[in-house]
Amino acid sequence: MRIAILGATSQIARDLIVSFSTADDKQLHLFARHPDEAAKWLMSVGLSGRYPVDEFSGFAKQEFDAVINFVGVGNPAQTVVLGNSIFDITLRFDELVLDYLGAHPACRYLFLSSGAAYGSSFNEPAARNTPAVVAINDLAPQEWYGVAKLHAECRHRAHPELPIIDIRVFNYFSRTQDISARFLITDILRAVRDGIVLKASSDYIVRDFLHPSDFYKLVSALLSTPAVNAVVDCYSRAPISKPELLANMQKEFGLQYEITDATAGVNATGSKPHYYSLNTRAADFGYIPSLTSLEGIVQEMEAMLQQSRSSRINIC
Repeated sequence: MRIAILGATSQIARDLIVSFSTADDKQLHLFARHPDEAAKWLMSVGLSGRYPVDEFSGFAKQEFDAVINFVGVGNPAQTVVLGNSIFDITLRFDELVLDYLGAHPACRYLFLSSGAAYGSSFNEPAARNTPAVVAINDLAPQEWYGVAKLHAECRHRAHPELPIIDIRVFNYFSRTQDISARFLITDILRAVRDGIVLKASSDYIVRDFLHPSDFYKLVSALLSTPAVNAVVDCYSRAPISKPELLANMQKEFGLQYEITDATAGVNATGSKPHYYSLNTRAADFGYIPSLTSLEGIVQEMEAMLQQSRSSRINIC
């Protein structure tokens, strides 16, 4: 299967590329705004020359069996910086693929959407019958990202004849995570690494962290299923609450923390107490997650801390 990867420099795309590198039946073609960065990264992970890398302008000239669109952002601070341009960016690259499908209707299209497409409240987890809620008369900047994804999903449902599957990602964590990003999980990692006390806000939240291996299982299942126009939510074997996460990080890694009334982090897409999904539609396509949120976090954090210790030893 020939697969085009759009936005090949994003973290989640890179993790998937590494996972695909063990599959001989998948030939990837990477597309990025800065192909040289993608090529350098391939070299750094031992995949130099394994896959062709081009600018987006070369995409439509090729023949593909599937396209996976990762173009977008995964860092909340970056979302804030992009502002309203997220609408134009999302539309531009989505239309690029839709135009391609117009000429290649048998080509599958996997679009990386977001749980934020449901809206910004999440007072309870999403389910199959959960509607998207948009404050249309008072749309706040932190809702722009979710609305851009919702807009794309609506375009896709308007083409039921095309094999498009939207993948709503809620939370994703791997050892390649930018440790400077403003997520609770990276705040925890920095606190453990630096031996400092984490100031954690008192708000109660529940999150579901997807591990790279389960994301690979999901994508593989969707590429293998009969062609369909649909949407799936990402989920692990079990979500985790903030109190459970903090307690387990203390137990596993010696995290020191104290609860404060202040809100930490960057609120780029709205406050979401229960930002995860109970919608297991992906199971209909053969997806069965292997890891719980906690198991995936512990596995990846152990690797990151080991990398950090090794780096410090080499510097010394």
